[in-house]
Amino acid sequence: MKLKVGKTTFAVELGDITDAEVDAIVNAANSELWMGAGVAGAIKRKGGNVIEEDALRQGPIEVGEAVLTVAGNLAATHVIHAATMEPDLKSNAEKIAAATRATLALADKHRLTSIAFPALGSGVGGVPADQSANAILSTVVEHVRQGASSLERILFVLYEDSALRIFSETLKRLAGAK
Repeated sequence: MKLKVGKTTFAVELGDITDAEVDAIVNAANSELWMGAGVAGAIKRKGGNVIEEDALRQGPIEVGEAVLTVAGNLAATHVIHAATMEPDLKSNAEKIAAATRATLALADKHRLTSIAFPALGSGVGGVPADQSANAILSTVVEHVRQGASSLERILFVLYEDSALRIFSETLKRLAGAK
């Protein structure tokens, strides 16, 4: 599913975020920035240890903050590690929204034009997909509507059909699409 909000194109698709050809993919990170399971583990396996090494040099960070690293062997140029949880690996909608805001600020600071998000916090973090979708998408749509973002293309890459449906419906609702 694709739609436009202002000058930014949003797309929701089923796939593997590590294959996304964008300026940056977003990692649902813990505040220590070590990369273990879930999306972080997939990014590290495909992109290489250099990603985790770069992240660890910049951490630890507070939940709700984000750092930008190299992307190693990934198609993306960078990885933005959005701290959505403490080392206990538990998250919630407020933490996801704060980390999303920090991610968007970092993307704009580095003048990135494209970014890919997973369903932050909905795997290891234990947050239901509908709460993750609402936290991320409401934050991103609000950010883009302010009109000052460098982002022209925002992807939401999901690996389950149920999450794809939830993110698509939530985006349509928040963007006012029919």
